[in-house]
Amino acid sequence: MTAGTGAADGGPAGTGTPEAVTGTGTPDAAGALAGEGAGTPDTAGEDAGTAGEGGTFHERLTALAERRMEMGEVRGVAAADPVNIPMIRHWTDAIGDANPLYTDPEVAENGVHGEIVAPPAMIQVWSMPGVKRSGRQVSTPVDDVLRMLDENGHTGVVATNCEQTYHRYVRLGERPVPATRFAGLSGPKRTALGEGYFVTWNVTWYAGDEPVATMLFRVLKFRPREREEAPPPKPATVNAAPRMPYPLRPATAADDAVRTPDPPKPATVNAAPHTPDPPEGATPTEDAAPRAPYPLRPAVNRDTEFFWEGVAKGELRIQKCTGCGELRHPPGPVCPSCRSADRTYVVAGGEGEVYSYVVHHHPPVPGRETPFVVAVVELPEGVRMVGNVTECAPSEVGIGMPVRVTYRQMDDELTLPMWIPREA
Repeated sequence: MTAGTGAADGGPAGTGTPEAVTGTGTPDAAGALAGEGAGTPDTAGEDAGTAGEGGTFHERLTALAERRMEMGEVRGVAAADPVNIPMIRHWTDAIGDANPLYTDPEVAENGVHGEIVAPPAMIQVWSMPGVKRSGRQVSTPVDDVLRMLDENGHTGVVATNCEQTYHRYVRLGERPVPATRFAGLSGPKRTALGEGYFVTWNVTWYAGDEPVATMLFRVLKFRPREREEAPPPKPATVNAAPRMPYPLRPATAADDAVRTPDPPKPATVNAAPHTPDPPEGATPTEDAAPRAPYPLRPAVNRDTEFFWEGVAKGELRIQKCTGCGELRHPPGPVCPSCRSADRTYVVAGGEGEVYSYVVHHHPPVPGRETPFVVAVVELPEGVRMVGNVTECAPSEVGIGMPVRVTYRQMDDELTLPMWIPREA
């Protein structure tokens, strides 16, 4: 048995057929629910209806969960298509897995398996219903439990973990059949996100009667906390003083005299501020109509407010510990190195390199047109930041690409830092 962290990437291929390959990663809960198990829809509906009669919500939910556990493992329908080379090639190309045992017939024939096999981590791919959700999708033993939680206001979901076991490699021509077993319900639990229930289930894929892979999924279904109504925005003034919710100030020479030196590449404290870019195609006018609020807004709290106030001024601020001088991002209340709660900030120079990135194609994102690039940018000051790379085609973005920060006004109140090619 070989253990690993994250979704298996096919690495074990070529080392021999494993008895089991076990891993831990973030589950695709939506994929696990969508067509990767089955039951009798009519029976499921009847149980869901009777669960809504009598008792408190917790009692009805618990009773429904117990009935679902009593159902045991319920098989779904076989994969719509048999395991095939084109799909394997698309998947390995997207993941970046160049193992020839998955795509090269000649290499595979001379390998340990004697034939092409599919990467173990592809197992969910074969039984997913697709973007448009085909009519082959049927109920699973877990569906009614999640539906009851949704109907009671527990609409938030956090995928907590996924334990994966791969019993053997899947071969060309096989059509894996998923089977779902409801494993448990725990709660109610009070969390920082809100009160909720932990829901656990197993999905096992079979080739004939032989299990080839098993995944344990666990999610937290919670009732989102009600947000406090924000006060109306104050009119902007040119000389408005920044709000400081806690002692926060730029670093000074006096601070430097009592703490350790900064990293080798110090931040530029007096970097020239950048003027936020106007919306594309917009012409500044004093009588311009208010813009619709941008739907994706950052979470602003006492630890991050200084950063967003800096963005509004065209400054890329990095939190700095006044105890040991360490820079950190994202901001936090306590220094992870010396545990000091005293902090200040410096202004970064605004340049960096793409450390890693993804190109987002699906699902649609409110306020954005796909595809778009989300990158982790490494700054010379020693921290990394996440942001969009714009003003170039996604195909032009690459690891190590030099970029510089720019500021985009998304609506009348929100400005976001983004990254553009340094030569742009």
